[in-house]
Parts: sequence; structure tokens; C-alpha cells
Amino acid sequence: MEVNGFGPKSFPELKNDTFLRAAWGEETDYTPVWCMRQAGRYLPEFRETRAAQDFFSTCRSPEACCELTLQPLRRFPLDAAIIFSDILVVPQALGMEVTMVPGKGPSFPEPLREERDLERLRDPAVVASELDYVFQAITLTRQRLAGRVPLIGFAGAPWTLMTYMVEGGGSNTMARAKRWLYQRPQASHQLLRILTDALVPYLVGQVAAGAQALQLFESHAGHLGPELFSKFALPYIRDVAKRVKAGLQKAGLASVPMIIFAKDGHFALEELAQAGYEVVGLDWTVAPKKARERVGKMVTLQGNLDPCALYASKEEIGQLVQQMLDDFGPQCYIANLGHGLYPDMDPEHVGAFVDAVHKHSRLLHQN
Repeated sequence: MEVNGFGPKSFPELKNDTFLRAAWGEETDYTPVWCMRQAGRYLPEFRETRAAQDFFSTCRSPEACCELTLQPLRRFPLDAAIIFSDILVVPQALGMEVTMVPGKGPSFPEPLREERDLERLRDPAVVASELDYVFQAITLTRQRLAGRVPLIGFAGAPWTLMTYMVEGGGSNTMARAKRWLYQRPQASHQLLRILTDALVPYLVGQVAAGAQALQLFESHAGHLGPELFSKFALPYIRDVAKRVKAGLQKAGLASVPMIIFAKDGHFALEELAQAGYEVVGLDWTVAPKKARERVGKMVTLQGNLDPCALYASKEEIGQLVQQMLDDFGPQCYIANLGHGLYPDMDPEHVGAFVDAVHKHSRLLHQN
């Protein structure tokens, strides 16, 4: 399958496949590590690159996305890269206006207020073509990575995207979005179906462009209790995995491991482990040992150091990492934070985290 003029064979050979092996549940010599938001404002070079243009213009520039994706890899021996983009490019591609307000976050000037507002949305079938700039960024980055580590693509899950589209931005309670679930269940399902129909070709397109793994972010899982989650989030999470895998097969593309990260969704851990994803990401509120007991070895776990632990001394970071690795165990595990890096974090402490994972896990694997 030719995408963006690059055949699938023209990518440089992968030199470090530890992350992919762990994701597939295969044996590794050490624990692979990457960080959510590793391309972020905590890096001075990121701030410098980003200063030139507004947020979504940056997202639309393959050259800028590539540079931002590669920056953390120049500093740290991370085991995976994740493409610089944003989950809200999907609502944008569906025709909604989204701006990034400095200091406030994303804002939708005209959120979905009534059921009839769904008619404003574009046909989900056109979304992938609207997001060609993401595919270009992935292909460019995959070339420039020169096989150093695998490249992860990602998207937001339907419920999380719905919250932004209905709330008009971030929210502490998600009360407007949850009001839809209770008062307009049919319209809610309709919107979640539209989003799923948009996400599937988008994620398949990312793999066609060169992504070697995919992560689905259900960042707002915690606002739903078990009942709403199983009704309005889980079915679509499952559907995305099933349809992306079928789509890859149909396009003649090799399958890639898929990661589901449902923040604060610990009440649905067993269901997530059986939702069709190879990896389940955990936030820092979940005890690793208990999580492992609950899901067994049927999936790889990813996570889950409290990002704020990086405010501790390097020595303490080492101790916390050691404890985390002991609790997760040496196999079927990818080290990460339990959420993204914060802008005021010290890059040297991020480096200490990465080094501690490699150092301690090598010792664990030797024993």
C-alpha cells in the first residue's frame, strides 16, 4: 500500500524493538520506557520551536511535528517516540472550530449544545483526508528516526472527544457532557458512533503512514462510573480496536500493538484488559501488584509512576522506580508515567527516571 509516496519497505530497519516486544508480551532483556508528553513544554528546545507559531498551526506542520517528536530522543535513551499531535485534530476535521488559549487550554467557540448540532458535523469518512498532515508528519518522522526506536501514533477515544465537543473545553465535572448521556442517550450514541467512524480510518492511516504502535487516550474515563462507562465508553473502545485491526488486515498492513489508556478507569480494569488491546496503560492511582493480579499475564501493563514523583531528588526517583519495577515484574511491562509530564519539570529528572528504569530492570532481568 503506497502512502504519501512511500512504500512500506522504504523505512530504515528497526534497531531497538524492545518496546514492541514488550507490547506483544514477548520476552525482553530490560524494561522499555517512554513518557506521555515526552515532547512537551518542560524542554527548553520545545518551547523555542513552538514559539514560532500557534498550537494547531504547529500540529499542521509535518516538519515542526517531526522536530518536536525527535527532541526528547536526542536527550534521553527512550525506547519509543510518540508523534507530536493532539487528540482534538479529530473534532477539527469533523468541522468544529478549536483554538488553544494560552494558559487556559483548548476552547470550542461553538460547542455542541442541541441534538440538531450534530448535523453541523462533517461526514466521518472525510476525516482521514482532512488529517493528511498527521500522516505526513508520521512518515517524515519515521524516516528521520532511522530505525532508532519505534514510532507510536495515537488518538483520543470517543467519550473523551465528546466531552470536549459538548463542554467546549476542559471541565472539572463534565456535567454538560454527562447531561447528554442521561437526557439524550440516543444522540450521545449517535455522536460516539460518528467519532468511532472517524477514528478507525484515522488510526489505520497512521499505521499506513508508518506508525508502529497505537495508543487510544480515554483521558476522561474517571468522570464516568462503572455503569456509564460500560454503556458509553467501553463499547466504542472495543469497537475501535476491532475495526482498526480488521482495517489493517484489509489494507494488507501488518498488525501493530494497541494500547488503551483510560485515566482513572481502574473500576473497569478487567474489561479493558479484554477489550482487544495488547497493552493497558495505568495511571498512578492504581497499585501495580493489584493491577497485575486483576489482569494476569493476558496483557502487557504500561505505567504508572506519579508524574509529580519527578519533583523528588534523583536518588528518590531511583528508589521509586525500583519499587515500581519490582511490583510490576520484569515481563509484559512497559515503564511510563501515570499521566503526562508537566511543563515545570526538570529535564534532568526525566533523564534520571529513564536511566533508573534501564538500570534497575537490567538487574531484575539478570536475577
